[in-house]
Amino acid sequence: MRDVTDSRSKFDLRVDLITREYPPEVYGGAGVHLEYLTRDLRALADVRVHCFGAPRTEPGVTAYPVPETLADANAALQTMGVDLAIAAGAAGTDLVHSHTWYANFAGHTAKLLHGVPHVVTTHSLEPLRPWKAEQLGGGYALSSFCERTAIENADAVIAVSGGMRRDVLRAYPSVDPGKIHVVYNGIDTEQYAPNRGTDVVERLGIDLNRPSVVFVGRITRQKGLPYLMRACQDLPKDVQIVLLAGAPDTKEIAAEVEGLATQLRGARDPEGVIWVQEMLPKHEVVQVLTHATVFVCPSIYEPMGIVNLEAMACETAVVATATGGIPEVVADGETGLLVPIAQAEDGTGTPLDPDRFVADLAAAITTLVQDPGRAREMGLAGRRRAVEKFSWSTIARDTLEVYRTVL
Repeated sequence: MRDVTDSRSKFDLRVDLITREYPPEVYGGAGVHLEYLTRDLRALADVRVHCFGAPRTEPGVTAYPVPETLADANAALQTMGVDLAIAAGAAGTDLVHSHTWYANFAGHTAKLLHGVPHVVTTHSLEPLRPWKAEQLGGGYALSSFCERTAIENADAVIAVSGGMRRDVLRAYPSVDPGKIHVVYNGIDTEQYAPNRGTDVVERLGIDLNRPSVVFVGRITRQKGLPYLMRACQDLPKDVQIVLLAGAPDTKEIAAEVEGLATQLRGARDPEGVIWVQEMLPKHEVVQVLTHATVFVCPSIYEPMGIVNLEAMACETAVVATATGGIPEVVADGETGLLVPIAQAEDGTGTPLDPDRFVADLAAAITTLVQDPGRAREMGLAGRRRAVEKFSWSTIARDTLEVYRTVL
């Protein structure tokens, strides 16, 4: 076995990270994960990155466009076309490490083509996101094939939480439990730190003299935004609702959220409902989080929920669904409040009693907006937890240890 911890030989190990998202084209938690994992892993190995999209200028990063012959094809088929090009580009590596189904097919193909180990990090699972069929149509069968083939044949699987590890074993029972390792997502607590400036919040129209509830995320079924918007109907009238929410998965969910926003503005002070649909730069999101009374994560499916860590690092109290890996991040009663949820076991994560879930969500948020002192204490505790438990340097070392098990 190669001793990849030996400082004299650490750069003899070449690792090719394969991902759809990589800066500056980042739209979700997996892209954030890759940004920081790459940075800290480079201190331990020769790291190359293969990603989708426009050319990158960063050394060691290669981007791949959709093949021209697939320009009009189903989106999942386009993804597989990019994956084949990436597999060819990974020649010469010692190990490939793929992230999300978008990159899994590339990792599996590179494993076969080049005879190298394949490590998969599971940020989510297709069997637990059946609503993706709305977005991908017949491509959902392809995305499921890519993920299943890669995970069942991977040399090692990294789960981003204990909850995700359980999900992998439930969704893919043929996987050897000994091959599944838990390595948490992390947070850069220098970039995600309290920003007391006010230029951004003032530009967005957020009133600093009123309590605010903030949501940050894509408009997708798993993020549970419609449940939050219904819960907001019952919040105290002085509370501002700030939604940093865009990139809807489908026209249907976009229309649903539009309708709920209209209802919310009709039932409350319209100026107290602020919906920002474009993706804000990271430093602007940090300022919004810093000034929030409460950050809310109403997800019905969340393997870990890195956005909760981002809020905690900004010293903001969190209200989040007690699902997936979230309870491993948010310490209930210490850094925030967890909202219980009974969910369907058909893969959708749909609340069995949605009215109860909405009511409990509203009650938890109300508890903290009406007790700002407690919310501030939770925010301080949240930052301490983020700094102590979720540093990227630790995660990079843990990831390298996983590599050692397959080399």
